[in-house]
Amino acid sequence: MKLTVVNSNGDNVGEVTVSDTVFDAAMNRSLVHQAMVIYQGNKRQGTHSTKTRAQVSGGGRKPWIQKHTGRARQGSIRSPQWRHGGIAFGPHPRSYRKSIPTRMRRQAVRCVLSEKVRSGSLICIDNFDIVDGKTKSMVQILKNLGITGSALVITPEPNKDLIQAAHNIDKIWTLPINQLNANDLLRRQTVLITQSAAEQAAIIWDAVPTRGGRRLENGQNPVDLASETVEQTGEEETPRPRRRRTTTKPTEAE
Repeated sequence: MKLTVVNSNGDNVGEVTVSDTVFDAAMNRSLVHQAMVIYQGNKRQGTHSTKTRAQVSGGGRKPWIQKHTGRARQGSIRSPQWRHGGIAFGPHPRSYRKSIPTRMRRQAVRCVLSEKVRSGSLICIDNFDIVDGKTKSMVQILKNLGITGSALVITPEPNKDLIQAAHNIDKIWTLPINQLNANDLLRRQTVLITQSAAEQAAIIWDAVPTRGGRRLENGQNPVDLASETVEQTGEEETPRPRRRRTTTKPTEAE
């Protein structure tokens, strides 16, 4: 597919051919939701903590005798039902980190990028050459492109002047193309990507997966690759029949 390329003034300057796999993928909401939950969970510190009745200071003495007081029996003033007592089943430090398969993570990025293109929320710009590190230069570009809300600026590699210029602008975030994730793409209303970054997206996010250390060519079937591997290593040896274990019964002593 092709994307319209604009310059810093908002004028159309041409088109760029991009990968259909990256920018025209079908939306998979369940996959994107799973990637979002895992990403947000990995950002959690997990340092929440409460004290149980064994950890709260005090409460070693029985507040009153067991019987003949007319009140309920109590063993400690730090029991969970007491004020300033321990917390029963409270949160304790834990890790919320989860892993997601690489193919699922990459497909989630492709789904969100494609949805941004379909909704008209992705703008392809030729370059950021006029950005000199000053905030007003970046503000002028956003104004010319009609970007008023939050935006994610995607570049082929980290641009020091661009990062410095967008640092003081609210709701503007910059990322290189190889560090994209579904969370940052969904949290911004508009995606502003450079022409070179859009061309590199096919190399980074449309890379053919590897199997067993070997890279599959386009259109190559994994079954064919397995058969080629068998032919290279030689014919498969026929398995030997398993030998049965014979057990001899002990003879009775005469």
